[in-house]
Amino acid sequence: MKFLKHIPAAILAFLFLFGGVNFFFPMIPVVKITGNQFTFFNLLASTGYMAVVKIVEIIGGALIILPTKRALATLILAPISVNILLFEVCIVGTPGIGILLIALIGILIYQEKQKFMALL
Repeated sequence: MKFLKHIPAAILAFLFLFGGVNFFFPMIPVVKITGNQFTFFNLLASTGYMAVVKIVEIIGGALIILPTKRALATLILAPISVNILLFEVCIVGTPGIGILLIALIGILIYQEKQKFMALL
C-alpha cells in the first residue's frame, strides 16, 4: 500500500501536464467562454502571459512525478492552483476543479511537511 501516497501527485501531474500541453497542442475542444471570462482570458493570452503559465505548469507537472522534487513542484504549482480557484470563484462565479487542485496540493504539503518546516 506504499504506492497510495503517490496517487495525489500522479493526479496533479496528469492535470497540469495535460492542461499545459493542451494549451499548445489542443487535443480536446475548448469550451466557449463569454463575458468577463472571455475578456480576462483574452487579455492574458494576448500578452503571452498564459503561455508562460502553461510552460510553468508543464515544468511543475513533470517535476511532481519525481518524489525527490515533489516539494519543489508543490511550491511551483500551489500559486497556480490558488489562481485557478480565484478565477473560478471571482470571475466564473462557481468553484470547479480549483477545489480539487487545492485539496491535492494540501495533501502533498502534508506529505512533505518536514521539507516545508524550514520555510516557517
